[in-house]
Amino acid sequence: MSSDTQNIVIVGAGFAGLNTFNFLHAKLSKLPDSRRPTLTLITPKPFFTHLPALLRTAVTSEGRLEDQILMPLTPPRFTDPHNKLIHASVTEVVDDDENGKGQRYVVLDTGARVEFSVLVVAPGSVWEGPLDFKGLNTKEEVVGRFEEWRGKFRKAKDIVLVGGGSIGAELAGEIKDLDPTKNVTIIHAKPLLFNEAYPDKYRKRAAKGFADRGVNLILDDYVDDVEIQEDGTVHTRSGKKVKADLVVPTRGPSPNTSFLASLSSASSPVLTKTGYVNVSSTLQLPSHPRIFAAGDIISWPEQKQAAKARNHAGVVAHNVLVLLGLEKKAMKEYKTGPEMILVTNGKNGGSGYADILWGIIFGNFFARLLKSKGLIIGMMKSALQL
Repeated sequence: MSSDTQNIVIVGAGFAGLNTFNFLHAKLSKLPDSRRPTLTLITPKPFFTHLPALLRTAVTSEGRLEDQILMPLTPPRFTDPHNKLIHASVTEVVDDDENGKGQRYVVLDTGARVEFSVLVVAPGSVWEGPLDFKGLNTKEEVVGRFEEWRGKFRKAKDIVLVGGGSIGAELAGEIKDLDPTKNVTIIHAKPLLFNEAYPDKYRKRAAKGFADRGVNLILDDYVDDVEIQEDGTVHTRSGKKVKADLVVPTRGPSPNTSFLASLSSASSPVLTKTGYVNVSSTLQLPSHPRIFAAGDIISWPEQKQAAKARNHAGVVAHNVLVLLGLEKKAMKEYKTGPEMILVTNGKNGGSGYADILWGIIFGNFFARLLKSKGLIIGMMKSALQL
């Protein structure tokens, strides 16, 4: 395509997609109109969803957090004459440059096609339980789902959370804030909470914080069937029977990448067996150099976190400009930073770990100050310029 028809398309308006859009918009807006590509953002929802606050919002209506965490995509940059905001889902990607024809486009669920010169895929993840909003694309629909879960948590007395990563742990803390008398049990497949990315010392300390609030921990065990049995229990693989009137899957997300499957070939699979996107160090798809990927969906040896997604976005935005001849520097390679985690335990507690120096562990005070109290809503809104 010639420079006056170049179109950069970004799929997904989560933390990775929006940061990529913002970085590119800041650079492209400085170019003369004759050199400036179109920047297109495709997302089914007219708002950004602040994931760290979803669990509290699903448990309680206190503070009407839904009015703060569903952040409308209304700033002027989204309606800039050189930018486009399309509310739709992508169902297929075509990248066929055979004989130089350059047939590159995405297919929308409306049936429309959007051509691209460069494509950035950052569609995020598909979640279970209280975080499952797939197909809910209006604020009213999402708030309705919140109300459903609030009712479930309000009525339940014996709640079993299947999965002891940060989602299960944080949800346990929110339920204990709602009503300390509720019987909450976390069943986790590993011998300690979270996973091996973090040291045992921290994982044990975090577990103690939840146990001190009366959360029951069943570790190194599995739940294969989340349905409550006739005797009012859920059964673990080891044979334990746990009393339950509500079972919540909190096993973590899956990458939202099914629309990329058609790009794969036997010699160059685009997706791993678990659906993550294979990328090079420049965050390009190896057999599709005009397609970049960012955020939770990439196959990379690191934990899936917002801070890393922002770093992905910086590398992708720079490399997109290099590929289009709008930046004369060399492409950047992505390098993983130190692992960090910050887990809330209700509004007033929590813990964290940073793999810097000797490995720093944070307790309730810093967790409350940095995340638990305000759920970094203001910081996120400012960082994304929403």
